[in-house]
Amino acid sequence: MAAAWPTLAALKQVLDVTSDDWDGDQHLEGVRQAAIEQVKLDVGDWDDASDAPDYSLARAAMLLAVRIAKAPAEANIPIEAAADPAYQRLLKGHRRRFAIA
Repeated sequence: MAAAWPTLAALKQVLDVTSDDWDGDQHLEGVRQAAIEQVKLDVGDWDDASDAPDYSLARAAMLLAVRIAKAPAEANIPIEAAADPAYQRLLKGHRRRFAIA
């Protein structure tokens, strides 16, 4: 089932941000876009023209965006997606490409 990537407004709500001071590409919008891009990279072979997120991938992007946004203030939050079991569970069954070591 198709869902939508998290919006800036949804990210701000989760982070309890009410001002527009941090909305730009260099701040929360950039964090949101980076998280979405990371999910696409982790799935592998993502095609923006034909692929759409489902609820698990959208939630994975939100989880990652929140973790990235909070990272400077909370050093114990794992930013690296590979180290986050919740993120990995949300991506389960979605990977199209795996790293070869």
